[in-house]
Amino acid sequence: MRILTVEDEREMADLIARGLRADGYVVDVAGDGVEAMAFASDGGYDIAILDVMLPGMSGFELCRWLRRQHSGLAIILLTARDAVDDRVRGLDAGADDYLTKPFEFVELAARLRALSRRDAIGSTRMHVGGLHIDMTRHQISTDSGELRLSRTEFDLLRLLASNVGRVMPRAEILDVIWGSAAYIDPNIVDQYISYVRRKLDTVDAHVRIVTARGVGFELIAMDP
Repeated sequence: MRILTVEDEREMADLIARGLRADGYVVDVAGDGVEAMAFASDGGYDIAILDVMLPGMSGFELCRWLRRQHSGLAIILLTARDAVDDRVRGLDAGADDYLTKPFEFVELAARLRALSRRDAIGSTRMHVGGLHIDMTRHQISTDSGELRLSRTEFDLLRLLASNVGRVMPRAEILDVIWGSAAYIDPNIVDQYISYVRRKLDTVDAHVRIVTARGVGFELIAMDP
């Protein structure tokens, strides 16, 4: 698995890169957004780890650019800010996860393992309602066109589609998609369900996500 790390603090960048390489990842390090864009233009990355406070181009701006160019890329933001508005801004920019500095490397490693486990869900292709799901290309389309999703939105919808007709408990969704309730606010599940619902409303999906109050969520296929 290839990871692009974007961090302007050299000591922090070296620390992250050494830890990731020790865990078996292939790592490239960029010091700013422009250098990161040059790396990413060649493609081939599975995950990008972005510091928010970068010189010139912010991590939020870089995140939006990466999401437009590489829809299947998983993106984690690193930020010294812990305000709710900053976390929401990062998720809205297309990030899949975030870590607030300072953090322990074991926490970052756990988030990366959670992202890696997502690829084990389901088969290569799947059809549910009007959705055509391509796991290899990380794309979901309908007869009316492609559904533009972030990596986490894709993985969440894919998980629900793999369990169509079954209520998925929030705790199970949190564990599969985000890795551990110890590091993530459980309300993030509801937030991303809302994102996916809004996008499903824009296409002929012929599916809907139903809330099982106090339990979780279920994807139901409907007749065209």
